[in-house]
This record gives sequence, C-alpha cells and structure tokens, in this order.
Amino acid sequence: MELFNPPFGRNATFIHPAYFMITGLSGIPNIKYYYVFLFFVYIVSVVGNTIVMAVIYLDHNLRTPKYIAVFNLAFVDLFGNSALVPKLLDIFLLNHHYIPFNNCMAFLFFCYTCLSMQSFNLVALAYDRLIAIIFPLHYQVKVTHKFMLSLIVSFWVFVIILVLIAVGLITRLSFCKSVVINSYFCDHGQIYRLACNSHFPNYVVSCLFPVLIFWIPLAFILISYLYIGFTLANVATVHETLKAFKTCIAHLSLVAIYFIPLLITFTLMENIHPNARIINLSLTSVFPPMLNPIIYVLQTQEIKESVKKLLKIRGKSKTAKKKFTILCPFVD
Repeated sequence: MELFNPPFGRNATFIHPAYFMITGLSGIPNIKYYYVFLFFVYIVSVVGNTIVMAVIYLDHNLRTPKYIAVFNLAFVDLFGNSALVPKLLDIFLLNHHYIPFNNCMAFLFFCYTCLSMQSFNLVALAYDRLIAIIFPLHYQVKVTHKFMLSLIVSFWVFVIILVLIAVGLITRLSFCKSVVINSYFCDHGQIYRLACNSHFPNYVVSCLFPVLIFWIPLAFILISYLYIGFTLANVATVHETLKAFKTCIAHLSLVAIYFIPLLITFTLMENIHPNARIINLSLTSVFPPMLNPIIYVLQTQEIKESVKKLLKIRGKSKTAKKKFTILCPFVD
C-alpha cells in the first residue's frame, strides 16, 4: 500500500464538491434554544476575554512572562469562539446548512488551530508553575519574556503547520458520493471519511492529531504536577505545600475544564449517540473560553488587585472631572 494517494506526484484531477452540508443535531425538538444559549455563552466569552486582555495590557505590573501566556490564552479563546459561534448560528439559526468547499476548509483551519492552541497554552502555564515552585530562585533566569514569547510563537507555528497539513491532505481527496457532514462544524474526521479515493494519509493524521495536540500536552501537565507534588512532599511542610498549590488552582481548573470533556468523548467515542457527541464537543469548544477569564479574575490575586486598581483610578478620574466641571462650568 502506498502511503499517499496514487495520484500524488502526478497530474491528477480531484473532484471537490461545490459545497458541504452540515447537519448538526437531529431529531431534538426546540433545538434552536440550544444555539441561542451558545450565543449568550459567546457574548460572555467575548466580554470576559476582552477584559482580561485589557487589564494585562493596561497594568504594567502584569507584563510578566506568565501573563504573556495568559494574554495569549485569552486571545485564542476570543479568536476561536469568534471563528466558531457566529458561523454556527448562521448555519443552524438562519438555516444556511450549505457551506462552500473553500469556506469549509477555512472554517476547519481556524477551529482546529484555536482548539489546539488552548491545549498548548495550558502547557506553557504548567511550565511556568513548575519552574516557579520547584526552582523559585532561578525563575527570573529560566522564564524570561523572550523565552515565553519564543515558546508561544513556536506553539503557534507547530499548530498552524499541523493543521495546514490536515487541510492540504483533504484537498487531495475526491468527493463523488455524499457531501453531508454529521457534525456542527467542518469536522476533519467526518469530511475525509466522505472521500471516494484512498484517504489513508488523512487517517494517519487523524490518529496523530489527538496524540500531538491532546495526549502529549496532557501527559506533560500531569507529570509536571506529579513532580511538583513529589518534590514538595519531601522538602516542604503541609502548610507550605498547600500554599504552593494554591497558586496553581486557577491553572488546574482550566486543565480540568478543557481536558475532562475531551477525555469522556474520546473514551466513549464508539458508545455514545452522535447527538451526545456533538453536544459534548460543542460545549467543550465554547465553555472553556467563557470560564477561563472568570476563573482567572476570581482566583488570581494579581488580576483581582489590578482590576480593583484600574477601577479605582477610573473612579478618581470621573470624580476629578466632575469637580472640575462644577468649578469651571464655562470651560469647554
């Protein structure tokens, strides 16, 4: 068996459909209310992530390597939800179920890129916590602005290349039968299975993708926290251990929110109803971006203090302006 399709490397014509049809959830009454619910989740996500990015940008005390990763996480959440939810509402609320082939490829690219970057952002934050707790005296040397920026950029490059390979391989397929995608977006696995020529390279990518994007990052995060726990158990008191882990609560919450639904879906993939799979994956796509800023604002002391400080400055500014207007009513 050839690794790639027989036409690779030779002149060939691939049959691409004019459009795909995305079916989404089927057989559920009043399902439009679910999509309206996703719209409100999206609004909260946009507001929350915009606030987090604005706070980090405005407060110079938050210009640290850790908050470079937090800013990137908020950006990815905002960008990813904006790529997914408006199009999802257009498809299912406005009944535009048919999506042109090229638009579908772009939809796939942006959705997979942002979903994957969420995973790698959690890796960057796990590394930050590992160095901060295990090597506190070397933290300023090991985790610099340059290092964190380089790490984030390398993650973006890796993810974009990986997703571009997946999209590029789909363009090497011919679709001469069904064009119905049984998902809520242009799902890679659902699309390549519709092909009528060999899709073995796509199958290989679909097997490697979860390993590279999901399992390896999760393994790194779990090993990091096991190492942190093992080290603290040997050198610190119970009180010191709890104090150290308190700084990790926000990150651990994000890890649980992102990975647990995916673990359930991957574990029960063959045994759950397609509608249950779609609901689980759609909530996994939109809920973490909504909850991430809420968790960071509520559980991260630096951001809470920064928000209070910015609100206090704004309040003083309004008070000063009001006093000036009273004292000098005729000044423009």
